[in-house]
Amino acid sequence: MRFLGVDPGSHGAIAVLTEDGSIHAVHDMPSVEVKVGKTKRTRVSTALLSDLMREITDMACIVTVEDVGGFSGQSCSAAFTFGRACGQLEGVLTALQLPVAYVTPQKWKKAAGIVSDKGAAREAAMRLWPAHAHLFKRVMDADRAEACLLARHGWLSVQRAVAA
Repeated sequence: MRFLGVDPGSHGAIAVLTEDGSIHAVHDMPSVEVKVGKTKRTRVSTALLSDLMREITDMACIVTVEDVGGFSGQSCSAAFTFGRACGQLEGVLTALQLPVAYVTPQKWKKAAGIVSDKGAAREAAMRLWPAHAHLFKRVMDADRAEACLLARHGWLSVQRAVAA
């Protein structure tokens, strides 16, 4: 059994934990650069995401995805782009018939003992998985840390259910 955690978005990440809660793999969200007007933008690649999810879900798994919404101060176009990325993820997970649990940031962060600060997620991930601390050392690695903590949330839910 594997436990997947997904921090959605074009700069998100996907983490895979083993049955004992250790890190098996961490992947940045598969993305491509597209030209929008005169600038390049990062967008989720549905094809690459689908390929990756098929590869990492070759055995039974439970997927925990952050249940997100728009962000305060976010432009309409940014909110639409983020929503599209979430829809692409949901479409791939549904097509692969994977069991998915959506968890609000407040719920999984409280369970992880952290506040909303992304730096706290990185610190928690480095503390929980010191052998993999290199995956979380940069500020931009916060999404990886959050994906790992989301996977851990799913793993802990199963551990509690088994113990009950």
